[in-house]
Amino acid sequence: MNTNDAHGTVFVVGGPTASGKTALAIELAEKLHTEILSADSRQCYREMQIGVARPAAEELARVPHHFIASHSVHDSLNAGWFENFAVQVVQDILQRTGYAVVVGGTGLYLKAFIQGLDAIPPIDAGVRKTIKKNYEELGLIWLQEACRKADPVGYQQVDQQNPARLIRLLEFFKTHGQPLSQFHTAEKKHRPFAIRCFYTNPDRQELYDRINHRVDAMLNAGLESEARILYPFKQLPALQTVGYSEFFSYFDGALDKSTCIQLIKQHTRNYAKRQLTWFRHQEAFHPIQTMEDIGL
Repeated sequence: MNTNDAHGTVFVVGGPTASGKTALAIELAEKLHTEILSADSRQCYREMQIGVARPAAEELARVPHHFIASHSVHDSLNAGWFENFAVQVVQDILQRTGYAVVVGGTGLYLKAFIQGLDAIPPIDAGVRKTIKKNYEELGLIWLQEACRKADPVGYQQVDQQNPARLIRLLEFFKTHGQPLSQFHTAEKKHRPFAIRCFYTNPDRQELYDRINHRVDAMLNAGLESEARILYPFKQLPALQTVGYSEFFSYFDGALDKSTCIQLIKQHTRNYAKRQLTWFRHQEAFHPIQTMEDIGL
């Protein structure tokens, strides 16, 4: 999406969780003497630190970061809001440095920034009410199966442990009679800057090993205590997140602790696999192993 009248260049570094994209983005920003905008839909929440693998204090001190611990779980944020916010922040960085780095693994947020989002038609209120009632009565397994049948492509791409995302898929299908994953109307929006997109592409087994080790490190750092503090707010959309939702089920007595921990690892690996699939299907993104692959 490079433009002839581009005012500066944005380097987008995507990739699955635990793939090393944060360290790479910091190294890149230091080389370019610029700042980083996070495109992670969870690291922006102040109350969530351990379970979302927020960059460490020493990493944040090396390069100015935006959209890290900047909001509360009680705030209502979405990809449409992020699009406007991100473009404004990036343009401000470009005016000062000529470059900007965007890093994150939330595909919808990255898409919103890079090309804009389709305007989603309204959802029938009765459909939404019925789906939410069924979910409350029949549970997550029912919701997952309904989404898998209605929108198999979207189901593979979405966080399958996140009821809010699943309800969005199902209510769109029930309202409009077509899968949300097939809904594309708007053309790419013009951005007054050049964009170069990359994604970290580690060996699959190495990635899974890193995920398992990271979860162990989170547990040692106090993830259970952090989840317990947030437990009273477990219905908030921000907390429908791997690492927290499993502990909420454990606190509810639905899981034993050993199963809870194994599910956190399993669900994180599943999420990473879906992230990789998404990036590999994005024409704008090029796989990299190290910063040298960017070709600066």
